[in-house]
Amino acid sequence: MSSQPDRAIHDAEIGGPGGARTVFLHGLSGQGKNFTQVAKALEPDLHSLLVDLPNHGRSAWTDSVDYVDVADAVAAHLREGFAADGPVHVVGHSMGGKVAMVLALRHPELVDRLVVVDISPTAKAGTGEFEHLLDSLARLDLDAVDRRADADRLLTADIPDDRVRLFLLQNLRSTDTGFRWQPHLALLRAELPTIGDFPDNSDLGDGTFDHPVLWLAGERSPYIRPEHDATMRRLFPRTRLVTIKGAGHWVHSEQPEAFVSALRVFLTA
Repeated sequence: MSSQPDRAIHDAEIGGPGGARTVFLHGLSGQGKNFTQVAKALEPDLHSLLVDLPNHGRSAWTDSVDYVDVADAVAAHLREGFAADGPVHVVGHSMGGKVAMVLALRHPELVDRLVVVDISPTAKAGTGEFEHLLDSLARLDLDAVDRRADADRLLTADIPDDRVRLFLLQNLRSTDTGFRWQPHLALLRAELPTIGDFPDNSDLGDGTFDHPVLWLAGERSPYIRPEHDATMRRLFPRTRLVTIKGAGHWVHSEQPEAFVSALRVFLTA
């Protein structure tokens, strides 16, 4: 696993050059390394690039959130490196799934197969509980945190789900002056309406992506609904919907074996 220092878009690679080149885009309040175990489980079939999207992880902060701008920035980043020799597979979860869809629609020459995880190309799809979660992180008194365990204890009342809380705590970074959050929490909270939206057709290139698309839904998640199907298939006519049993929104962490199996079958076909 290799990694670069902080820059506009930070990434890390897992796997050798013989695997199918695959880009992973995380969700809101996540970071590329959330997919580390998935990427390792898919070796040697996949050569993975784990991307920190803007305002997350070790990537740069911006003044606003715009899916077209983010997708175009990711496209430029891929052209300069990981996709310089041709199209790659792209896997996106939640907010990262929306970025992945916009990337495929605006830059189809960069994308071979697309996997969209537990999100839809519709307005108001994908903020739900994040208002509460971001507010909980912002309220945490970092001056009272000497160890990561302190933050875990202080957040337990607001975020009682151990899996979600520990996932969010991966964003806590130790510095010379104490702990700080890596994501741009204030901006992400302010831009939740935009994050829950989806760009207009006029911003989506030719309007369709005619390559194979795997649409993965968590059985217990509300983010993919029957009324979203027509929009998804209009934009991505070669879509196959698969529901992962026993999974909520964080499909890859709640049902990792089923998630890895679905990716392996689809991306190595």
